[in-house]
Amino acid sequence: MTNKRKIFNDPVYGFITIPSDFIFEIVQHPYFQRLRRIKQLGMAELVYPGAFHSRFQHALGAMHLMNEALNTLQSKGLLIMEVEKEAAQVAILLHDIGHGPFSHVLEYALLKGVNHEAISLLLMEDLNKQFDGKLSLAIEMFKGTYNRSFFHQLISSQLDMDRMDYLNRDSFYSGVAEGKIGAERIIKMLNVVDNELVVEEKGLLSVENFLVARRLMYWQVYLHKTSICSETMVLKIFERVKDLIADGITIEIPRNLEVFIKENISLDDFKNDNKYLQNFIQLDDTDIWYALKSWQSHSDQTLSLLCKNLIERNLFKIKIEVGLNTEEIERGFLEKLHNKNIPKSLQKYYYKIGNISNSGYASQNENIKILMKNGTILDVSEASDLPTIKAMSNIVKKNYICYANDVYLPSI
Repeated sequence: MTNKRKIFNDPVYGFITIPSDFIFEIVQHPYFQRLRRIKQLGMAELVYPGAFHSRFQHALGAMHLMNEALNTLQSKGLLIMEVEKEAAQVAILLHDIGHGPFSHVLEYALLKGVNHEAISLLLMEDLNKQFDGKLSLAIEMFKGTYNRSFFHQLISSQLDMDRMDYLNRDSFYSGVAEGKIGAERIIKMLNVVDNELVVEEKGLLSVENFLVARRLMYWQVYLHKTSICSETMVLKIFERVKDLIADGITIEIPRNLEVFIKENISLDDFKNDNKYLQNFIQLDDTDIWYALKSWQSHSDQTLSLLCKNLIERNLFKIKIEVGLNTEEIERGFLEKLHNKNIPKSLQKYYYKIGNISNSGYASQNENIKILMKNGTILDVSEASDLPTIKAMSNIVKKNYICYANDVYLPSI
């Protein structure tokens, strides 16, 4: 029999071993291989040139951390059956399989309120049929319906293997050193009490660092103003394409992308007609870049201009701050567009008003529990003597207006 326990050389953790033949078969499956062609950080490469890593790398890294965490828990006397261990690794491996092109950027532009978690679950259920029910336990863990709840917490919580990997990996590839966390230290301090995941008190400082790093990464990378600008341009391009098609204008669209532009597809549509899921898994970043390059030469000047400027990195500008009054800025910008003879019907494609928010620790959702030396269990904000940890429970919200700079269109 062919040995399928392959080894990947990962720049973040070193050598990662595929722990079972079944997991290797999943890695080799076209659904998973597609993640090689979807970048982890969407448009962040326009800010950080090294941020070209893929969802494929992230999923393997999260699986590796899951294996380390389960080994730690087993070493502390927790009974974990091999079938549970494999299922947990499958669940974290597939947690992002439902991501579409440009990761989060097009999640709501192409679909009607369908998030990637919902599509991930549909794809896992589809794989479960293909593998004769071998993913059933992994799906239970992913959904949080398995009776040992700490497995779900390792997959999706405030201190899960997903977050630990993406912080370390995104920090590594972007070069933003503030995002580096002591994942290995935190994992060594994990334990389970009453079926709940806890961190032993000795790991408190590492958890504090994790929360601070996550907050900094959101402001410096995930919510970077240039990323917001480039993502806004992508959304405006697709808004224009949809409007042109509604007006009967012919536009060349990659075949698998076409259905998502021409139809408003809901989660029920995905569940009721398998063709939508099959179309979706054929999509990756390549389709979007092909479309953007093609549309540069379209006869519609608005579409052409937006695509050309995005590809040449002539990006929108942005004003962003807490409490920003966007109405006055909007009025001035619309007057500028009017003076450039841009019709009112086209002005919406050149700016966007929105807001972003960030909290390092959303304690209202699910707590990070610290197991103190005396046996009591405290929320991390109570266990920590850092006032910043308590403060990070507060959500910081910033308003922004993102707009085209020096827009030029001929008089119409």
